[in-house]
Amino acid sequence: MFQASKPQTNTASAIRLLGLIYHATVRNLRKTHGNAVIGLLMNMMQTVVFVLAFFMMFNFMGWRGSALRGDFLLYIMSGIFLFMVHTKAMGAVVQSEGPASAMMKHAPMNTVIAIASAALGSLYIQILSMVIILGVYHLAFTPIVIDKPVGAMGMLLLSWFSGVAIGMVFLSIKPWFPGFTQIASSVYSRANMIASGKMFVANQMPSYMLAFFTWNPLFHTIDQCRGFVFINYNPHFSNITYPFWLSIGLLFIGLLGEHFTRKNASISWQARR
Repeated sequence: MFQASKPQTNTASAIRLLGLIYHATVRNLRKTHGNAVIGLLMNMMQTVVFVLAFFMMFNFMGWRGSALRGDFLLYIMSGIFLFMVHTKAMGAVVQSEGPASAMMKHAPMNTVIAIASAALGSLYIQILSMVIILGVYHLAFTPIVIDKPVGAMGMLLLSWFSGVAIGMVFLSIKPWFPGFTQIASSVYSRANMIASGKMFVANQMPSYMLAFFTWNPLFHTIDQCRGFVFINYNPHFSNITYPFWLSIGLLFIGLLGEHFTRKNASISWQARR
């Protein structure tokens, strides 16, 4: 505690930072539930409930025929998994430790570590849940065939990255407008139930409806992901570059806002969370 700080090389500083992010990520994962297995099962059950709810809704409303040719449950899961990764990443970043948090009183800790650990923790738990659900479905029900698994995984990571970028924007304004941020992030998450386009196929949508969805980066990643998952689907009305560059821009805006907020941090903000 009272040791004199020693100058470190860039490599040593990077290794130390990665170590701190790792330990902070483990702490974030343990915060959700005292038992790691139960925490994972709770997240898996939330995803399974989403999948079953959309499966029954498609069957009840007669929309199953409008889906892609191929495994119908895989079509639903390709949308649900990306939606969950995106939404959970945004929520984790928004709820991460701020500059006025008690954790920031510890010398090695800073907001970069808190944000990175929250984002990586959400990605870890979502990927683990996805792998287990797909594994059980593959072994117990029917074999899964993914045309281009590397591309599909890339779209999952891009959905996570866009969620982190949007969460950064909300996090940067959270200390200034805590009530608005909570409402706005909640509205965005609820709106993505429809605006993400996970219930629709972009190629089959009329042009006047596409304008309601193309603004959303998650709409593009889900549609592109289905192009990688299914061999007989080629997305024409979505692309990869839009969500990538939009996420880069939002991330820089969020980082600039977070930097300004951190420089003007007040201890009283913690009571307003």
